[in-house]
Amino acid sequence: MKSENGKDKIKTIERRIKIAHIFLLGFFAILIIYLFSLQILDIRHYKGKAKNQRLSKNFIMRGAIVDRNGLRLAADQTSYNVYAHREYFDHTPEELAQILAPYLKTDKKSIIKSINKGATVILLKKDVDRPTAEEIKKLGLREISLDKKNERVYPQDELAAHIIGYYNPDADTASGVELTAKSKLEKTEKNISVQRTPRGDIIYDTSTDPVLASTPQIGETVTLTIDSAIQHVCERELLSMINTKNASRGAVIVMNPKNGEILGYAVYPRYNPNNYKKTAAIRLKNWTLSDVYPPGSTFKTLTVAAGIESGKINAASRVLDTGKMQLGSWTIQNYDYYKHPYPGMINLVYLLEHSSNVGSANIALMMNPNDYYNILSNFGIGKKTGIDLNGESSGLLPKPFQWDKSRQATMGYGYGASVTSIQMISAVSALANGGVRVTPHVIKYSPEEEAEKIHKIQAISPETAKTVTQLLAQSVANSKAVINLEKYSVAGKTGTSKKPKEHSKGYSDSLYASVIGYLPVNNPQLLIYVVVDAPASSGAVWGNTVAGPIFKEVANQCARILNIPPDKV
Repeated sequence: MKSENGKDKIKTIERRIKIAHIFLLGFFAILIIYLFSLQILDIRHYKGKAKNQRLSKNFIMRGAIVDRNGLRLAADQTSYNVYAHREYFDHTPEELAQILAPYLKTDKKSIIKSINKGATVILLKKDVDRPTAEEIKKLGLREISLDKKNERVYPQDELAAHIIGYYNPDADTASGVELTAKSKLEKTEKNISVQRTPRGDIIYDTSTDPVLASTPQIGETVTLTIDSAIQHVCERELLSMINTKNASRGAVIVMNPKNGEILGYAVYPRYNPNNYKKTAAIRLKNWTLSDVYPPGSTFKTLTVAAGIESGKINAASRVLDTGKMQLGSWTIQNYDYYKHPYPGMINLVYLLEHSSNVGSANIALMMNPNDYYNILSNFGIGKKTGIDLNGESSGLLPKPFQWDKSRQATMGYGYGASVTSIQMISAVSALANGGVRVTPHVIKYSPEEEAEKIHKIQAISPETAKTVTQLLAQSVANSKAVINLEKYSVAGKTGTSKKPKEHSKGYSDSLYASVIGYLPVNNPQLLIYVVVDAPASSGAVWGNTVAGPIFKEVANQCARILNIPPDKV
């Protein structure tokens, strides 16, 4: 029995070994078939996959940014980093230092020190220019490689910095036109991909076009509406007054009201985009797009327009001006109350010339709140203008149900609503353009792009716009204001408003001084807005004394640059 049991066990083991052999033979057969299909039958597929792993897009340079006259404001500059690869060394560190020192413009000891640190890949020099890189390539050093990179440069330094913005190629972040025109700046006709070695060298095969492979792709050029000569005047005059009055911020915007093109856009504090990494965030921000403030008396232009558009007043209307009025706990008083305590029934030219707060408040109170709100909304108050720059806010225009009598009255002279600088000039552009507000923009567009991006909104009737323009022009002509130019008729309004406290309710002792106006009156080609934040001079601080001189010089110089004929004899 024991002998039979032993034989059965041996048979069982032999049977299991045979089964295992069969499984192993089957496994190897399947493996051979699989490898055969990979290496023989399906070789094209896997060759393609291997090729794709070596593919990389060809070097793309961002397009240039130029002003309306073709002056270059931003462009890509190619530079190279020089590396040594220890595994390919054919020379000693001393020999390499001897060869490379004249090209890298550094001493031999520094090169030897870098090589002897022990790294496998050694950075010898950053930001080598193209001619130097070409000379190093001609040396034919196997252990040396060149890493090509883009650097964005701004030839005009601070000029129009907040409009152009900056571009960080390492983090792919940007601001200004560098951000909003990104797709165009990086758009190329052909998307070229080439095979490269791990070291970045091009692998040439029969399908490789040697010209396309070695030629960097360049994005499209973006042309701005900015005129650099006008931009320079704006920045120069603004900076001069900022320094004179020791102000904290300021802006000058020059626009063609007929088509929304911005010709000059100066913002202070300014910065140099070539050094944006070392610049404080507060200087990088274009506050004229994001920060809101009470516009003050420049807003009276819109109040008078709304009163006429709503039918509550007309060009010949007279409004009661008591010099001071009380609404609940709120006192409204004219700035010249002690000089003219009770003007009485005033016409609209007097209201604008003397900047009557009481007269403007009474016009605001004549209107139905919903009508007044809708007209202000048509002017773009409380809305983004749609300008082609990033960071715009919509301002503040409370809904009519939130208005009490005092808020509606203060709205009349520029305190119930808060605006951005770009919003204010956009609103007044409707007065200069037959009641039509055109989207402000800093990029020149093709007709097709313009149809998509630039919108025209009928804010008020052409008749109302013409009437308000005549009233503003007469008020300036009657005055001794700085903006009453010698050679050009101007429709404009100065403004001075208190600056709200930052962390509590109420207003501080600081002021905003501003002026807005357009010329020539019968054919407006220039609309100029100037605002200076917190001028701290001991002298008189008014829109006329602070913003007025900037307006005067900018208007005269812009008219000269654009060759606008004088309309005053």
